[in-house]
Amino acid sequence: MSDLTKGSIYKHIREIAIPASIGYLFNTLYNVVDTYYAGKLSTDALAGMTISFPIFFILIALSTGIGSGMTALASISLGEEDSNKVHAYLYNAVFLGLMMSLLLWLLSPILIPFLFRLSGASGRSMTLGVDYTKTILYGALFFIMNSILNGFLNAGGDTKTYRNFLVFGFFLNLILDPLFIFGWFGLPKLGTVGVALATVIVQLIGVIYLLYKVLRSEVFEKSILKEVKILLSVCGEILKQGVPASLNMATVAIGVFVINYFILRFADPPTIAGYGAAVRIEQLVLLPALGLNIAVLTITGQSFGAKNKDRILEIHRVATKITTIMMIIGAIVIYPLAPLVISLFNNDPLVVSAGTVYLRIEVFAFVTYVLLNVSVSSLQGIKRPNFAVYIGLYRQIILPIILFYLLGNVFDLGIRGVWWGIVIINWSAVFFTRIYHARQMRTLDFENDSDS
Repeated sequence: MSDLTKGSIYKHIREIAIPASIGYLFNTLYNVVDTYYAGKLSTDALAGMTISFPIFFILIALSTGIGSGMTALASISLGEEDSNKVHAYLYNAVFLGLMMSLLLWLLSPILIPFLFRLSGASGRSMTLGVDYTKTILYGALFFIMNSILNGFLNAGGDTKTYRNFLVFGFFLNLILDPLFIFGWFGLPKLGTVGVALATVIVQLIGVIYLLYKVLRSEVFEKSILKEVKILLSVCGEILKQGVPASLNMATVAIGVFVINYFILRFADPPTIAGYGAAVRIEQLVLLPALGLNIAVLTITGQSFGAKNKDRILEIHRVATKITTIMMIIGAIVIYPLAPLVISLFNNDPLVVSAGTVYLRIEVFAFVTYVLLNVSVSSLQGIKRPNFAVYIGLYRQIILPIILFYLLGNVFDLGIRGVWWGIVIINWSAVFFTRIYHARQMRTLDFENDSDS
């Protein structure tokens, strides 16, 4: 375990953020592999898996929420040097994970077909999508347990273990996907069920590996774990930290629908294709900064537990500086190279032109994503997680509906109004978030942090 309350913040960030970012990269590539093989199956298979994304996202949001809640509370307890609380959070988080998984299993036979019909799916694509999603939800327990176990490891500054799992999982998925999908070596051809089954197996292996690393970690003590109990108060603390993170992710999913609505309203097929390619580039540019979120949350959490306000402020300042520099460099590189990188996905001149327009506008928003994430992670580390939900609703749903309409229709900017609207919305969200964060720092009261 790393004592993050002491030593160089730059060193701690490097040791936590770099492995995490590499893991995120391979996780992104993992999803690309699934999409590639689904496309090889059929258009219906790819459409069914695409429609399933919002449902799959519910599972990811639940998993991520309870995992980040675990990271926040366990890191705070480590800063307080309270091993009993660390193990109590782990034990109760596992209990919550089991209950969530059971609920998903019970609801999935009714919920999944209903949600597919609600999205307008029908025919073969719906059948394949439902089969894929049901199989994924059979492995819900493994997704959630991985997030909890990883949250425990993250609290001690260990992001290398999860990185190793994600890298291994990517290469294993390369083998398992075609094995199950196409029925190699005499196995039955499972189609989209094979895609899901490969993912479930990878997640199961992840649980075994992460559990092994937790049991061998310096933080874990079997004798203490035997003494802790399932307590509603502890479960409530975990949910209080985790639910806002889950809801924040839910606003992102809804925000995708809002953006897609206005894109379909204003854009032609080449523009839509160009946007799809440009978003992939944007995601890759932002990947290095994603690992920094874990570093900020973990270091802030331990410093909060140690009641070191100066260090909490310092990690926020240092992380802001690092991410700003990274994203400015990314913007400077992407702006002139936009046509080239878009052409790697599609060389249709109309698609390249549309994607280039999007990227050359969105480079002005690159830094906003990381500034928001740094402040939100810092707030979660000091047990103020609820603001993430409010700023998510503002940034993903409320203001986009208003501003995209005004810029696109009233000011007649069309699709460019949507692109510039994203920039304006993100910068305004940064403004409000930084003001709120500064206020919370000024009023930070360690005597009353349990009530925050």
